[in-house]
Amino acid sequence: MKVVAIATGCVLVLGGGAAGWAYWHLDRNIRSVDIDKALGDDRPARADQVAASPSASPTQEPVEKGVLNLLVLGSDSRTGKANKALGGGAEGGARSDTAMVVHLNADRTEATVVSIPRDTLVERPSCPTESGGTTAVAYNVMFNSAYAVGGPVCAVKTVEKLTGVRMDHYLEIDFAGFADLVDALGGVDVTTDEDIDDDLSHLDLKAGQHHLDGEQALAFARTRHGIGDGSDLGRIKLQQELVKSLAAEVSDTGLFSDPARLYKVADAATGSLTADTGLDSLSELSGLARSLGELPADAVQTVTMPVVRAPSDINRVVADEPEATELWESLR
Repeated sequence: MKVVAIATGCVLVLGGGAAGWAYWHLDRNIRSVDIDKALGDDRPARADQVAASPSASPTQEPVEKGVLNLLVLGSDSRTGKANKALGGGAEGGARSDTAMVVHLNADRTEATVVSIPRDTLVERPSCPTESGGTTAVAYNVMFNSAYAVGGPVCAVKTVEKLTGVRMDHYLEIDFAGFADLVDALGGVDVTTDEDIDDDLSHLDLKAGQHHLDGEQALAFARTRHGIGDGSDLGRIKLQQELVKSLAAEVSDTGLFSDPARLYKVADAATGSLTADTGLDSLSELSGLARSLGELPADAVQTVTMPVVRAPSDINRVVADEPEATELWESLR
């Protein structure tokens, strides 16, 4: 959600004609996907929401109030030289390496971020395709296969099938964009309580505190084989540490008092972003950001969906019931 605040703050700090050009450029950066149109009404019910507050200016959408659940994905879907150099998929390929459900309570005093292990075996529902067809239902397949076969629409539908929770919004950031964002911020500080040595992510860190640049931060987020038992659960722990560190970096660096640096960060943030049609403009992101204005950093809780080893494959996991269902029910 710091991406939202960064983009919004940039427009507020820049003045005059520069603000108009910056708004236009940052707004055009954001890619859009119409989740609601693709999925129709065959979805979980929306959580109770209240009317939006009036818009503060002609360039700002009304603040969206009430309970909200957002699916946030990190992916290598935008292949190309930058992403491939950072470990992105083959040309035309697509994977979702990070999946988090962000739950915001109605008065925006608390947030819960739930990570879904990509190795979780799930039922992948039939999903609409861009060509007008549908994918087949699949059972006991990896969670991240949904994005691979059907992009954001199938990822959302699979999460809703798994959780029974309506995803009100969708946000996606790609590999190269994430690295650019961290570099624009000047790096990020992280702490690890054990040594990391992962030949696949090319990350080699001793236990302790480190200041990472964009490429190193991306490797940190992707590392799994060089920490813990080598499962996706170890990687999720690192990702949650990184999310908290990035939030602290934005809050503590005086970013909003430096217009030039703020614009650079906002350009990197929006340039790597894909959003659903309810958040695909700077004004809509601004409305969400303003609703989070009073959310304290220590009120954000990070958890992982309860899982156990899959009986059919020790390298995969399945939802641990009834704990997983109880968690999702608390977010409805």
